[in-house]
Amino acid sequence: MKIAQVSPLAESVPPKLYGGTERIVSYLTEELVRLGHDVTLFASGDSITMADLVPIVPRALRLDPSVEHQLYYHLVMIDELRQRAAEFDLIHFHIDAIHLPTFRPIANKTVTTLHGRLDMHDLQAFYRTFNDVPLISISNSQRKPMPPVRWLNTVYHGLPANLYKLHPQPGEYLAFLGRISSEKQPDEAIAIAKRTGLPLKIAAKVDAADRRYYKENIEPLLGHPLIEFIGEISDTQKADFLGNAKALIFPIGWPEPFGITMIEAMACGTPVIAYNCGSVPEVVDHGITGYIVNNAEEAAAALGNLERLDRRRIRQQFEKRFTADRMTKDYLSVYNDLLGSRHSSDRQRFKGAHANSNGSAYDRIPLSYTSA
Repeated sequence: MKIAQVSPLAESVPPKLYGGTERIVSYLTEELVRLGHDVTLFASGDSITMADLVPIVPRALRLDPSVEHQLYYHLVMIDELRQRAAEFDLIHFHIDAIHLPTFRPIANKTVTTLHGRLDMHDLQAFYRTFNDVPLISISNSQRKPMPPVRWLNTVYHGLPANLYKLHPQPGEYLAFLGRISSEKQPDEAIAIAKRTGLPLKIAAKVDAADRRYYKENIEPLLGHPLIEFIGEISDTQKADFLGNAKALIFPIGWPEPFGITMIEAMACGTPVIAYNCGSVPEVVDHGITGYIVNNAEEAAAALGNLERLDRRRIRQQFEKRFTADRMTKDYLSVYNDLLGSRHSSDRQRFKGAHANSNGSAYDRIPLSYTSA
């Protein structure tokens, strides 16, 4: 199968530091190549892949200080794809919604995974208009705010099975990993640490949009002796950071679409203490891979019950539910269903054209899928 994978340009594929969507694009792309598919990756030029790389920009936009508006670079990528669309059996977009007006005429040879939150008011009118394009959700919870659209499936994220190893003996600190922002609620993680008396290590980036929140709400809390702010870390650093933690604290206060940090912790055998928001009940098996709680008080109580959780079993659940192999097979099932329905539609149109034609060869040619 000839497949185009279309990544955001904010980070490289895979990201050098923070970046959830681009990381998933990398895992999916490499697994598809391993399985023998002909994959072309549209991404930044500093990406590393076994696929054919189309470098839209020289390097990840977030790391380029000369870039002020990322939108224009993505429009260039969309135009490149429009010109090359006939080369591919299927185009898989990971850039949310910006491409939909351009690719709607050939929607049936595309699929779009929505990686972000979908509860913003402005999205309602947009997706009511584009309710015929094939979409994938990354959790069932993510779908809830949406109007009726063409959902093909929910495909949970997955990681390469060998990316992280089981750490059967943890250290004595709590971990917070990700991004400093109000919806991630690092202040709640700090409150949990203070309540339990356990050290908390915070490995997180601070985006420009969140710098005021960080300065006003988080920085004043970092002077406490239990709290250590590490900053943004790489994949290689994550293994020890998560694996040596007593637990990952995931105290979100928003409709998290998935939360890749949770499965990264599980891959290390580290339990997750997560607030009951968004995708959390779909990802965390309560009482097996962690505990789902509602506030800092319940989180502290859950931390007192960690001895009931088996880190080896947590790793087993990760291997069962959240590997890149499983994710890729789920996506291939979607691809095959979409291609099958498209070819079936083409055959039906061929039959109709043949039945009503005067027998000319032109009338008997089925419509190309590039105009489906």
